[in-house]
Amino acid sequence: MVLRLARENPRWGHRRICGELAKLGLRVSPTSIRRLLAQARLEPGAAAQRPELARVPAGAGGEHRCLRFLHRRDGVPPPLLRVVLHRARRQARLARRLYGQSHGAWVTQQARNLGLDFSDRGVRFLIRDRDSKYSGPFNDVFRSEGIRIVRTPLRAPKANAIAEPFVRTVRTECLDWLLILNRRHFERVLRVYVDHYNRERPHRALEQRAPEPDERREGSPTGEIRRRDRLGGLIHEYHRAAA
Repeated sequence: MVLRLARENPRWGHRRICGELAKLGLRVSPTSIRRLLAQARLEPGAAAQRPELARVPAGAGGEHRCLRFLHRRDGVPPPLLRVVLHRARRQARLARRLYGQSHGAWVTQQARNLGLDFSDRGVRFLIRDRDSKYSGPFNDVFRSEGIRIVRTPLRAPKANAIAEPFVRTVRTECLDWLLILNRRHFERVLRVYVDHYNRERPHRALEQRAPEPDERREGSPTGEIRRRDRLGGLIHEYHRAAA
């Protein structure tokens, strides 16, 4: 199974393979996977280095959210989209598309929508960069809900070590390999990938589990292993067939 995953997914590293095997109920150490790949003369994908974590006040309770816009430089065509990630569970959420409204008005409205949800969930900190789209009314909305804004330093993407790696992951695993035809196509592709990211993709920070795993399927040691292709075969998802 190690060799099958490596051959069908040449961009996967040994730790990614380890996470997929754990989801299928197979416990194999990363060291053993590297040894098996070396014996088969298969070169695993390069593992991404983890950047520094954003500095959040020590001893701060409650939850955190990380905010990030997707721009043209991220391989994203207009309109601009916003991604919000849960700092601990790595869950990704996307905002709706932007048509007709000015950036400031749209961002402020998104802040109102998020503020109500965040206050109910006990969120105390929002990590964001210094993008000019975050206007004064945007910050006022969160302050009124008792949420503290944590701004990253100038030109320091590594300081937002939750949102920025997600953007890199979207590019390297999805957008860099597809020809986006129009806005509708782009939004559909991104919805499919975010669903895969939340439900199927293992994360090292979550002990190789997905942010929203299917508890009924996860870790089952029996049943035939089947593959489901998404985005035309760009993404492979593996699961155990029901007995």
